[in-house]
Amino acid sequence: MGRRRGIMSEAFKYELAKDLGFYDTVITEGWGGIKTRDAGNMVKRAIQIAEEALAKQQQQ
Repeated sequence: MGRRRGIMSEAFKYELAKDLGFYDTVITEGWGGIKTRDAGNMVKRAIQIAEEALAKQQQQ
């Protein structure tokens, strides 16, 4: 089985890492250095941003 291509852009992932406070860890240790909880929070935040954008789009 091949590896799935990520849906989030690298720039968006870095922005989320900055917002959630683990950007320095990503820079020094890579994405493998973040905690599972941080990865989960990153996904939750990405979903929240997507839902907000969709709701805003539907209001127009």
